[in-house]
Amino acid sequence: MSSSDATPSNDRVVVMGCGDVGPFHEPLDGYPTLAKPVLATADIRFAHAEKVYSELGVMQSHSDGHNTRQPPRFAALLADCGFDVVSIAGNKAMDWGAEAMLDMIKLLNKMGIKTVGGGANAEEARRPAIFTINGVRVAFLAYSSVLREGYAATAHNAGTAPVRVDTFYKPGDWQPGTPPLIITIPFAGDVEDMCLDIESTKKLADVVIVSMHWGIHNIPRVLADYQRVVAKAAVKAGADMIFGHHPHIPKGIEMIDGKACFYSLSHFIWTQRELGNQAPGHEGGHRHGVEHDPNYPRLPMGPDAMKSLIAKAVVSKRGVERVGFLPVRIDTQYRPEPLFNGDARFDAAVADMEWCSDGLAHTFTVDGDEVVITP
Repeated sequence: MSSSDATPSNDRVVVMGCGDVGPFHEPLDGYPTLAKPVLATADIRFAHAEKVYSELGVMQSHSDGHNTRQPPRFAALLADCGFDVVSIAGNKAMDWGAEAMLDMIKLLNKMGIKTVGGGANAEEARRPAIFTINGVRVAFLAYSSVLREGYAATAHNAGTAPVRVDTFYKPGDWQPGTPPLIITIPFAGDVEDMCLDIESTKKLADVVIVSMHWGIHNIPRVLADYQRVVAKAAVKAGADMIFGHHPHIPKGIEMIDGKACFYSLSHFIWTQRELGNQAPGHEGGHRHGVEHDPNYPRLPMGPDAMKSLIAKAVVSKRGVERVGFLPVRIDTQYRPEPLFNGDARFDAAVADMEWCSDGLAHTFTVDGDEVVITP
C-alpha cells in the first residue's frame, strides 16, 4: 500500500471533486458502478449538476432546449454517487426559469445534498456550503461564467452566482480574413463580489474550495484569457483550491501561489441525445471541429470527451496538505472508470494531463494510484 492509500489521521479530511453530472438516458444505477468504491473513500464529495431536475417552470426562449430538464427521479444519481455538495451555477440552471431551479434546490436539499451557486437572490446564490468533519471546516462556493442573459442572481431575482465576461475580437494579422485574437475580460464587479465572498468565507472555514463553470467546449488545452485572471484573483482572496468544469474535456492544472486550479475536471457522468437528434445549433463537438467517435453515439464531443479525472485533496485545519488527481476513463456504457497504476491507460492519462498543463506551473508525481500535484 502506497502512502497515498493510507487512511488519513483523524484530524484530516479527504475531499474529492468531479465535473459535470447529468446523463440524458436511463437506467441510472449502472453509471456509478465502477467509481463508487473510489468515491466512498472520501469524506466530502463534490460535483456539478448539469441538468435541471424539476417538473415545474417554463422553458426559456433562449435556453438550451428541452434536453436540459429531467424528471426529479434522475437526481437520485447524485445521491447514489454519494455527492455531498453540488454546484448548480451553470449555463442550464435557469433554462426553465426560477421556479424550476428553486424546486431543484429544494429537492437536492431534501436528499441531504447541499447546493451552492444558485438561489432565490444573490445573497443565497453566493452563500457557502460549509462542512465540519473531524474538527475541520471545509467550505464551497460556486460561480458561472457561462450563462444566458437574465440567468445571474440579483438582489431581488433568482439565478446563479455570476462571474460574467466580455469578449472582444482583434485582428491578429494585417492580412484581411485571418483569424482574430479573442480577448476575454471578466466583469470587474463580479470578480470583486467573488473575492469578497471568498474573504468572508475564509473567516468561517479552514479550507475554501471555489467551483467555476467556465472555459471553452471541446477544444483541447486552450484556456480563455479570463480564466487565469479569475483564478489568480480567487487565490489571492483566499481560495485554497479551484474546481473547474463545463468544457466536457479535461484541461490543464495550474499551481497558483501553492494552490491547485483544475481548469476542467471534464464531465463525470453525462450523455446527450444521439448525434443528428439534437436541438438546432447544438451538434455537439462537430461545431468545434472535433471528430465524432461512433462507439459513443450518446457522447458526440470527440475523443477527449472520454477522458476525465477526480480531484483529490487531503485537508486539515492547516489547509490543503496534499492535492492530486485520479485519472478516469469513460467507457462505452458511459461509466466513469478510475484508472490504476500499472494500466497503460493510466500512463496515457498522466501524459495527456502533462500535455494539457504545458505552460502552467505544476509538477506531477505518481504515488500509487494518485497523481500528486506540487508547484
